[in-house]
Amino acid sequence: MPDSLVVIERGWLSANNVVGLDGGVATMVDSGYVTHAAQTVDLVRHVLDGRRLERLVNTHGHSDHIGCNAAVQRAFGCRITVPADIAPIIEAWDEDALLLSITDQQCEPFRHDDTLAAGERLVFGGCEWAALAAPGHDMHALMFHCEQHRLLISGDALWRDGFGVQFPELLGSDPGLAATRATLEAIARLPLDAVLPGHGAPFTEVDDALERAFGRLDAFAADAERMARNAIRTCLSFSLMECRSIALDALPSYLEEVSLYRDINRRYLRIEAGELANRLVRELVQAGVARIDHDMLHAS
Repeated sequence: MPDSLVVIERGWLSANNVVGLDGGVATMVDSGYVTHAAQTVDLVRHVLDGRRLERLVNTHGHSDHIGCNAAVQRAFGCRITVPADIAPIIEAWDEDALLLSITDQQCEPFRHDDTLAAGERLVFGGCEWAALAAPGHDMHALMFHCEQHRLLISGDALWRDGFGVQFPELLGSDPGLAATRATLEAIARLPLDAVLPGHGAPFTEVDDALERAFGRLDAFAADAERMARNAIRTCLSFSLMECRSIALDALPSYLEEVSLYRDINRRYLRIEAGELANRLVRELVQAGVARIDHDMLHAS
């Protein structure tokens, strides 16, 4: 990876930030979750080291990728470029379509300046990048491929061990599993030496990551309940990272109040909210992402 590309590795609440340096200016890909806004601005300012942030580009419109857009634009005066297909959603600030209200997630509204569509190209970090469609986790998502350096900025289309939650499939809005398969097949055809994912460290084991991703996809296609359990567990972990704790006796009602959990449970699992809450607590504690203390479930 050229020195002109810097990956700010975050965690699971905020997506990674990829910063491309070009002389006295820079471009940034994805911003992070809104509660990390001050941290994001500080991290980016350090990487910029006096350069001007010219542009912020988003891979897709989920809260962990666009949540700090407004704060970054305020801090650095940059232009914001979003995937063309989500531009009307951003303009209308449709919190259902942005999966904010239905997941109980936050995002500060912002205004974009430009759009980017699959097939178009952009230059940053000393690389020319092709914008490629990456539907599945988000049907409007893009990923960016640099053929010269054999790099892929994948967003949530491919991680080292999987990919993003299959929201379109789970919510019944689009055939997301088929779209994810097509996206993974497209990635497999690209000349690649390294992937810069939306979460987790950059990796070079591309073939192994793809094998794992296809395996997970096959498992979800064969067992929709497994896909549903994974989604609920992942999204609750995300919420717990944000709020830090929740009362155990409040969890069943929370799972009924937040439409994502309620609807996925009714469509796929069909169990009582109390039973679902008990399962989730047990699984999150066993996985080491949560702990119980004084009748509260805390993020680890």
